[in-house]
Amino acid sequence: MPPLQAYLLYLLTAMALLFLFTLIYLKLTPYDELKLLRAGETAPLLSLGGAELGVTLALASSIMHNDSYPLFLLWAGIAMLIQLLLYVALTRLVPDLKRAIADNNTGMAGLLGMASLAVGILNAACLY
Repeated sequence: MPPLQAYLLYLLTAMALLFLFTLIYLKLTPYDELKLLRAGETAPLLSLGGAELGVTLALASSIMHNDSYPLFLLWAGIAMLIQLLLYVALTRLVPDLKRAIADNNTGMAGLLGMASLAVGILNAACLY
């Protein structure tokens, strides 16, 4: 495949996967991040932003370490699943986390965002 075509394929696929991840994440959470963001709340920015950065690192790592498009897709999907499972696990371990985000508790949102980023870094490091 010519380099420009490969570049566009991987870039557009990664952007579509990030968009898909974001849609799933927004459906998974019980609060309306977009409404809260429009109202100027910072807590959803920290939590959603951390999750998006975490999964973006894993997507980038999958692109860099897989020499075939199907492997890129497989590992990208696994990395996205891990990020979503992290949210589910953290909201079980910290029961008031869901409510804290809706209440604009930036400390709790930062905890979720940084955990998502940390797991994204580990995800990225493990992909090869």
